[in-house]
Amino acid sequence: MTALRTSGQANNPTPAAAGVLFTRTHDGLLVAKVRDNAFAMMPARNDRYYLASAWRLSRPMEEWSRSDFYGHGGELADEAAFRARVHENAEHQRQRAALGRRETRSGAHTPWGASQCATVYADGVISHSTAGHGGFHLDAGHNAKVHPALRARGGWYEEDCAWAAVAQALPELFTEYERRCADQTIRDWYPDAWEAIHGRPLLPGESHEKDRQAFERDHVSDWIVISAIRSDHHRGMTECVATLGGDRRAAEQRRYLVPSDEYHVGRFGFVINEARHRLYGGRSNFVGWR
Repeated sequence: MTALRTSGQANNPTPAAAGVLFTRTHDGLLVAKVRDNAFAMMPARNDRYYLASAWRLSRPMEEWSRSDFYGHGGELADEAAFRARVHENAEHQRQRAALGRRETRSGAHTPWGASQCATVYADGVISHSTAGHGGFHLDAGHNAKVHPALRARGGWYEEDCAWAAVAQALPELFTEYERRCADQTIRDWYPDAWEAIHGRPLLPGESHEKDRQAFERDHVSDWIVISAIRSDHHRGMTECVATLGGDRRAAEQRRYLVPSDEYHVGRFGFVINEARHRLYGGRSNFVGWR
């Protein structure tokens, strides 16, 4: 991978690596092109940035504008992070082209409806796209290679999360980037399976689902906010509706006032501190509350 360039070297379209171009637009956006893929380091709030993307922009790169980009690829810390993500995509596309996947029309029936097109990864390993969803189908031989903790009867694996089981079982058919994504998906959503495959427990911070389960165990007896709104009746306060353990089906709900500069939801919810946050029964901004 080519070393990252500084912003001063991005004033003209510059090939940073084979198939990669960086430049700045007339509006000052740092943008990049990898084959038909376009990327921009898009400013966000609080001096943050995010990775914006588009496909097949026909105008010269210098004429690209914010309105051309519609994809959101997550937050970026700085320019170096943007350039690293672009290089990662370039390597992913290079590896994917080398794998020789074949696109074909298909009328196969899938759990998500009729297949409109299909990508053949290998004989017996096919990714189907339908009008609304999609996923992989594996023949019996390939499905037997999927770890028992992740294996689906019938060999169907939907595209949101279950696809990761296919990449884990058949890594030779996927790019390094796809394999990393698959590993993270299994960590996040199938932690028990990941631990069985790798023979070690996941630590705090390594799995979204395992961290969520720990949060719920630790706060089963705490009042957790399920809805919040800025109060028009108490300046600088946020009115919160909370239930025990954050159970949205719970019959008992309580309202609290929390200082707005203190109210930050976090990954799994805001926990009421009953010693600090005042139980509230006054006028409300919530529809349905008096």
